[in-house]
Amino acid sequence: MNVAAQRILVIKLGALGDVVQATGPFAAIRAHHAGAHITLLTGKAYADFLGASDWFDEVWIDERPGWKNWRAWFRLRHRIKRGRFDRVYDLQTSDRSSGYFHILLPGPRPEWSGIARFASHPHANPKRDDMHTVDRQAEQLAMAGVAEVPSPDLDWVAADISRYGLEAPYVLLVPGGSAHRPEKRWPVGRYTELARRLVARGVTPVLIGAGPDAHATGTVASFCEGAVDLTADTSFAEIVALARGAAGAVGNDTGPMHAIATAGCPSVALYSFASDPALCAQKGPDVTIIRKDRLDDVSVDEVEAALKLD
Repeated sequence: MNVAAQRILVIKLGALGDVVQATGPFAAIRAHHAGAHITLLTGKAYADFLGASDWFDEVWIDERPGWKNWRAWFRLRHRIKRGRFDRVYDLQTSDRSSGYFHILLPGPRPEWSGIARFASHPHANPKRDDMHTVDRQAEQLAMAGVAEVPSPDLDWVAADISRYGLEAPYVLLVPGGSAHRPEKRWPVGRYTELARRLVARGVTPVLIGAGPDAHATGTVASFCEGAVDLTADTSFAEIVALARGAAGAVGNDTGPMHAIATAGCPSVALYSFASDPALCAQKGPDVTIIRKDRLDDVSVDEVEAALKLD
């Protein structure tokens, strides 16, 4: 096969933390298929962000059809078939993405790296779910012949953050997270106390979050004069740019903390019993993990010391 004529599909639908940790595999696939036309299938939220990289020639948005929406599934099947892909790298490895392999029948299917039954290049490790995301994806690609997988990397991200008017030093605080997982959140009152201590040090607390995090971030901002609340006012690229200029960051086990840590910001990530850092911890040059069964048991003194601002 003429390598230059290869057509490759990469599937990574989300979420933000998983997308960040897939940047090493993205780079590896591009290097391995240097002359190929590579298409990414991803969630709408990540299309512009990942489209700004040089890893993909084309970005498709996944419509996430409901299981009973057969018309949407037929459209997806037709689109993938029409793409004439030689190989697919399923980095999502979910029931949904594996289903994309099965809907291609009847007829020929491309080579497939993933966990779908009958895939040509399966990640055939029964203990794959016991591996950290980064290690698991590297092994998956190795089994598909892609031997060199670099660490997650956001050096390619560019954004102008001058509109925020921030002056150093500042620290990013990420007090939000999944609304249905309160056990993964350090108490808002602790974030508020930490923010006040930062202000007393002459350091500006900068609150990062999405719309659903507004209660947590707004509470901190309300009770800490001097905090800057950027909730729902940052793109993924702007979060990365803010992280590059920050003196540090503190946050729960949530997506923005992955981007912040990978960007090189000294980061303190807080974990409870609800998630295992051995499987999903943030990756970066300076990451401190604090884990206790109950985040109520993590003191402000402990977190402040971990920031190493002195």
